[in-house]
Amino acid sequence: MADKVYIEFPARIVIIGFGSIGQGVLPLILRHIGIQPSRMLIIAADDLGKKVADEYGVKFLQQALTRENFRRILDVNVGRGDFVLNVSVDVSSVALVKYCWERGAMYLDTCIEPWAGGYTSPTITPAQRTNYALRESALALRGGTSHTRLPTAIITHGANPGLVSHFVKQAMLNIAADLGVEAAPKKRAEWAKLARQLGVTTIHIAERDTQMSGIPKRSNEFVNTWSIDGFVGEGSQPAELGWGTHERNFPRDGKRHEAGCGASIYLMQPGAATRVRTWTPKAQNFMGFLITHGESISIADYFTVYDSMQPVYRPTVHYAYHPCDAAVLSVWELQGRNWDMQASKRIMMDDIVSGIDELGVLIAGHKKNAYWYGSQLSVEEARSLAPHNQATSLQVTASCLAGMVWAMENPNEGLLEPDELDFRRMLEICSPYLGPVVGEYTDWTPLSDRERLLPEDVDKSDPWQFKNVRVF
Repeated sequence: MADKVYIEFPARIVIIGFGSIGQGVLPLILRHIGIQPSRMLIIAADDLGKKVADEYGVKFLQQALTRENFRRILDVNVGRGDFVLNVSVDVSSVALVKYCWERGAMYLDTCIEPWAGGYTSPTITPAQRTNYALRESALALRGGTSHTRLPTAIITHGANPGLVSHFVKQAMLNIAADLGVEAAPKKRAEWAKLARQLGVTTIHIAERDTQMSGIPKRSNEFVNTWSIDGFVGEGSQPAELGWGTHERNFPRDGKRHEAGCGASIYLMQPGAATRVRTWTPKAQNFMGFLITHGESISIADYFTVYDSMQPVYRPTVHYAYHPCDAAVLSVWELQGRNWDMQASKRIMMDDIVSGIDELGVLIAGHKKNAYWYGSQLSVEEARSLAPHNQATSLQVTASCLAGMVWAMENPNEGLLEPDELDFRRMLEICSPYLGPVVGEYTDWTPLSDRERLLPEDVDKSDPWQFKNVRVF
């Protein structure tokens, strides 16, 4: 399985962006997709990854793609049957999807990106800065139909968003089996009905990264285990969460969207300044950042049950992220600088000396309280499995690979989100790179062990109310 070629690909692959994820996915592509390096091209705004590209004999073009130049640069490199993998920042996902369809090429990205400045422009409102708005702009490309004969374009398929949507489905089936509920859902409505039948009210994308560097974080330096620009960009956006139908306490700083699917809300503060309580098997209970992510919206939307066009069931869904300790210190420093980026940036890679990235989904509210399902990948195992990777990057790059293979196997499916893909095929491809994949029940709730500290306004009738999860 580790060296299996899943599909022969006779056309070209263009990778846009070549940071930690681009460098980590390249050896996986060459290992599992039948393509010669001579038919690949990397386009990146800087030359930090050129050494890795040269190692594999892949052509490297140092050029930042902009609204003005992207067509001219891509026209000679992208054509019918080709594949564009977008792992960049500041390059519009919507523009690239439309372009790929014009050229007859397939596409995959790990998040929906706007053009440079799209998160920070003073001319746009907080609602327009949300991932909800970005998702709606991408889904609008469907033109009212979910499937067309256009080339397959998969959006938001990294670890999260992406892989975690497949974890959710497998976890739902595991819970159903343990509760004696017969379940064989195939269509979207059947999955939503199952979640409702199980009594699921809350889904946390619960992640704790414990990787440590042998080099301490310095003052005026931002350190992380993946794209710093990407992390700061999404951390500076408003906090967002899928808003469940069981919720009785709308946040004082919460806002609803005036158009679109209505599956989520946003808060009038950045995600990197918003903390929530969650749980994973190894870390146990901890506080994470409520960083906006596409899966918070797409999962909530996917598992909605409608009656006469009105939502009658929907779980609350959000990210609960405790990055590596150096990144936490970097975020606190960034906040103290009034969100003025530090002068120096460092992505931990070869300097990591220990730790794991425990990434999974905590599904709660059912008869067994809560169930976490996910990956507990250590840095040592990640390095043994694939070059130019650590625990965080490999969870993302394996999912990128799986999405690319699925798209090549299904090349004419139009625009798709992770929730609409074959989760079994995705997990089959990803699993060899995820380390231990475990499921564990817990009796922990956001109110556990807090009796002497509880404020008067907690909702003791339902521990999984968001007001109990949020840290004030």
